[in-house]
Amino acid sequence: MKNLVIFGAGQSAEVAHFYFTQDSPYDVVAFAADKEFITQDMLFGLPVVPFEDVEANCPPEAHDLFVAVTYTGLNKVRAAKVSEAQAKGYTCASYVSSRATTWPGLKHGSNCFILEDNTIQPHVTIGENVWLWSGNHIGHHTVIEDHVYIASHAVISGAVTVGANSFIGVNATLRDNIRIGRENVIGAGALILKDTDDFAVFKGAASQPAKITSDKLRGI
Repeated sequence: MKNLVIFGAGQSAEVAHFYFTQDSPYDVVAFAADKEFITQDMLFGLPVVPFEDVEANCPPEAHDLFVAVTYTGLNKVRAAKVSEAQAKGYTCASYVSSRATTWPGLKHGSNCFILEDNTIQPHVTIGENVWLWSGNHIGHHTVIEDHVYIASHAVISGAVTVGANSFIGVNATLRDNIRIGRENVIGAGALILKDTDDFAVFKGAASQPAKITSDKLRGI
């Protein structure tokens, strides 16, 4: 097993620790965080070391590193930290759940985080630093560019290109053969049927409360 350092000390880091510990060939040996944000010295019995000098405590020759930061700043915070880690000499680890459905030949970059129940069809290409939370469908011949975050239960149909630094929310649906521009925000439940411009934002339709209250219902 290769040693792994997880950057982060919040919920995302805790989730990453669980998956890498339970379902990967890595041995998580430490957490790292920017010195100004360290509030505890230990997490799950492991040291939390300052990222500024992490290579002194966990040299990159003997450790890989995973950046456990979510979609803050359209994934740019995570992307910047990946670049910093690589500049320090680290290989950024990826995790692909053993409970995801994938096929031989899947291509993905470093610092990817692909959780359970994702269905990834043949001829899909996934770039660097892409997070697929649980339960998504990624259709054949789709290309997901770098630094993308896709929340749970999105449907990405066949031959879609998802532009870099985009965010796709829960239950969003993208039809086939379209291109999503870079730095798009596609909200929960949104339906996208054609190409989108760079920097576009799409809101999902939110349900509105009925005029009647639940204590007045005759039945459900």
